[in-house]
Amino acid sequence: MATLPLVDLAQAENRPREFAEGLREVMREVGFCYLVGHGAEDRLDGEDGLFALARRLFALPDKEKDAVRMARSPHFRGYTRLGGELTGGRIDWREQIDIGPDLDPIPGAVGSWHLQGPNQWPAALPELRPAVLRHCAHLDRIGRRLLAALASSFGADEDHFDRAFHPEPGPADPDGYRPGPATLLKIVRYPGGSRTGPGGERGQGVGAHKDSGVLTLLASAPGSVGLQVDVPGRGWTDAPTVPGALIVNIGELLQVATGGYLRATSHRVLSPPEGEERVSIPFFYNPALGSTLPALELPAELAARIRPAPPEPDNPIFLTYGQNAWKSRMRAHPDVAERWHKDAPGATREAAAEA
Repeated sequence: MATLPLVDLAQAENRPREFAEGLREVMREVGFCYLVGHGAEDRLDGEDGLFALARRLFALPDKEKDAVRMARSPHFRGYTRLGGELTGGRIDWREQIDIGPDLDPIPGAVGSWHLQGPNQWPAALPELRPAVLRHCAHLDRIGRRLLAALASSFGADEDHFDRAFHPEPGPADPDGYRPGPATLLKIVRYPGGSRTGPGGERGQGVGAHKDSGVLTLLASAPGSVGLQVDVPGRGWTDAPTVPGALIVNIGELLQVATGGYLRATSHRVLSPPEGEERVSIPFFYNPALGSTLPALELPAELAARIRPAPPEPDNPIFLTYGQNAWKSRMRAHPDVAERWHKDAPGATREAAAEA
């Protein structure tokens, strides 16, 4: 079933150099892999696992879901109804809830500083919060291990990227800012057969895009289909669920930090066929809002293998994580932008990285 490279995290213990270099080359050539040996299965499967809780969440009455809808949050947290999100200016046909670090808002926040704030939890499903927190803590550790391995594969110290995730407060930080990883977890449902494309093909579950952060670790429920990856040299390639595996991909900021050696890869989800659904839980391992991921100094033999990325004038990459995430959130959720951030200054193109 695996249509992408398969990487075993258990190998990192016994053969760390081989694991690190193998991961680096997979992320250079494809940008995606199936990851096994991660130990997250216990938090996902079974009647108390996150997949079961996800189905209970989406089965709640509309009134319960509406009480925590994202439009109520200036921090882009909470539930988004079917058809309530855009990618590439087109409607995505999925429903979801967005959950991040549960923190107080920053007083007087401007622009991307609004991304710090509290979550909205459905009152009718109190089991969801502790299950999500346990899963996020585990995936945070996995993300840190993967990033350490990638840093070492370029000849850097394993903790090269740590200061971006756990920075000391700086003089430019606004009062009330809590520096720390700005991770994000989504619980997503794509209904089957709900929409078709203009030519009768399966419709847009979520449109083609690249992730704005550093690493994404995606869990999908057994039998879920629809994810496609734009694999270089192969084009759009199905990435079905592989039992026991997470799907891992790199984001735009890791592309920038490696000078383009690693490449963020476009991906999308097609609506499942009639009578099926896709349930997935992506976890985005991101640095602190105010952080820039420190660049790696590549060895000469690796620098010579960099392939210039084609320009994307409609998708500038911003060096500071908060700005890059803000770009994506403002585009994807126009209802939140209109209600809370109509007059917010947009991230300027001048701040974008040439990558």
